[in-house]
Amino acid sequence: MTTNRRTFLAQLVAAGAATTSTTAMAQQGSSPAGKKKRLAFLGTEVRTHSHAQHFLDRLTLGYGWRGQWQDPRVEVASVYIDQFPEGDLAKERIKRHGLTIYPSVAQALTLGTGQLAVDGVVIIAEHGKYPDNEKGQKLYPRYEWFKECVKVFEASGRGVPVFNDKHLATTWARCAEMVADAKRLDFPFFAGSSLPVTRRLPAIDMPAGTPLKESVCVAYGGVDSYDIHALETAQCMSERRQGGEVGIKRVHALRGAPLWELLAQDDRKDTRRLMVSALTRSHNLPVEGGYYTGRITFEWARAVFPDALAYLIDHRDGFRTTMFLVNIRDFNYAGLRSDRDEIISCQMYLPMPTWGSSTADFFHPLIRHIEDAVITGKVPYPAERTLLTSGMVVAGVDSIHRGYVPVDTPEMAVPYQVGPESTYWQD
Repeated sequence: MTTNRRTFLAQLVAAGAATTSTTAMAQQGSSPAGKKKRLAFLGTEVRTHSHAQHFLDRLTLGYGWRGQWQDPRVEVASVYIDQFPEGDLAKERIKRHGLTIYPSVAQALTLGTGQLAVDGVVIIAEHGKYPDNEKGQKLYPRYEWFKECVKVFEASGRGVPVFNDKHLATTWARCAEMVADAKRLDFPFFAGSSLPVTRRLPAIDMPAGTPLKESVCVAYGGVDSYDIHALETAQCMSERRQGGEVGIKRVHALRGAPLWELLAQDDRKDTRRLMVSALTRSHNLPVEGGYYTGRITFEWARAVFPDALAYLIDHRDGFRTTMFLVNIRDFNYAGLRSDRDEIISCQMYLPMPTWGSSTADFFHPLIRHIEDAVITGKVPYPAERTLLTSGMVVAGVDSIHRGYVPVDTPEMAVPYQVGPESTYWQD
């Protein structure tokens, strides 16, 4: 049975979860000298393999890094958990690590003092029982919690670094508003998934300033869930192209026979090449009798994945991104250099945890970046990356909802550039 949230919180408060020493520290407005920076953790539900479980465990227990155990470099000073489902782990984690839980987002950020009292915020609004809208998008409270943070920042006259898990919101207006709020109040903000920062096979990055013509990702999963992972797999490579990112012009979702018919056209020759290259990086292609049923070609893929879904994305500079969701179990990238007609490809390594085993270690580097952002006040990559990938998801869902028609996106004229350094897990 689901624990009544109000009853659980009342029990904790009655037990004196918010101590006098914590309140005194909160009134200082920042961590005392020599102490770890303090973090407010906001999660929808903590159960086995929920995102909140993955993040909270690493931020409180630690994680493997460069061949040794890394203890947390920040302190989880407060926790807000929205739901306590059957199989809940939040209560056990709170007890084990001596965490302080608060009944609202604002109180978690202020430690009950009325003023911002933490050095960073992590929003993990993924999983849990939330309604769907008419387009089938799950209405997780990412935007709402972010706006609660903004209210506290405004009232306190300062902001702190914020990380938001996965895409930003279910509408472009809300996504853009979140990024605009961070710029308006001048607080560090980044978001997204594990794909851009996990290990890669081979361990390569797109050389900064590469003259790219097109990017393809072949991955798996559902709409408004795993599509953001696949789009970030491509975007973290595409954004390093010559001239940087300039924004998105159009998104067109296609599925099944109409998709394969379009891909067979002459002007999609490069897309076909890149799709095949990405497929050869996969470790989880369908097999019969222990091996493939034929050579990995466009024709093979068309026969094996007849119901494939794709987002065909036109960038404002003529660059193309094509995302495929098919029946495999990994995330594979291929990009085409325009100067050499050469393909650069790799797999973003995301081994899915099985129930009761495997620990989804691809979350380690994302935790590392979160800690770095809280400690240094600098984010590893621009929020515009996730703004655009979130927009691609929004437009892709819209294209499907309208009957698989092209969706023009003049509002997504968002240019940005990244530095030459790599941010993926290389150790």
